[in-house]
Amino acid sequence: MTEILGTQPAPDQWIVYVTAACALALVAFRTLWLPARNAITIAHEGGHGLVALATGRRLEAIRLHSDTSGLTVSRGRPTGVGVVLTLAAGYPAAPLLGLGGAALLGTGHVTLLLWAATALLLAMLVMVRNAYGILSVVLTGAAFLLVSWLTGPDVQSVFAYAVVWFLLLGGVRPAFELQAKRRHGGAPDSDADQLAGLTHVPAAVWLLFFHTVSICCLIGGCRWLLRF
Repeated sequence: MTEILGTQPAPDQWIVYVTAACALALVAFRTLWLPARNAITIAHEGGHGLVALATGRRLEAIRLHSDTSGLTVSRGRPTGVGVVLTLAAGYPAAPLLGLGGAALLGTGHVTLLLWAATALLLAMLVMVRNAYGILSVVLTGAAFLLVSWLTGPDVQSVFAYAVVWFLLLGGVRPAFELQAKRRHGGAPDSDADQLAGLTHVPAAVWLLFFHTVSICCLIGGCRWLLRF
């Protein structure tokens, strides 16, 4: 426990910039983004699931699909604060996780970050109900577990910074993708549209909310990671 809660020295600044550049490449280039986006989907659906439980809803299933879409099924009142918060939690989940990860790295808690991520993935695995989703979560969790057990502090630090940068940068793109789809008449049952139906607040306002959270998290994360 002492080792998990202990702190590790910050990596050289050039490593922070290299991991940021690698994460940016994963997000910016479509051929790299398509497979990497699965990690953002895991965070997105995990956000729905966690908030559903936190608001007293009954979480029944999480499904992750090979086209990087996902579905979280919860039961409870069809209207009200609980379902609104559950729907609103998806798009902000990855950026907020990135911001939390950046705060841990900024204070030297690399090991704690890796084990916390592993624990969250294990908890999510219990609720995944399709083969592709199980495979995705298991492989992602295995990567964290292997890095935590089999590598030294330097490799762990590089891995942790790369993951956090990807959550921060990759968390920005999905809201823009949703905005583009809606502009062309796609995604009629998106989170933003469902929220609009529940709250009578236009979907565009919810999109603005998603953009605001992701960009603010990116700015805040940069301050932690780059030590401004």
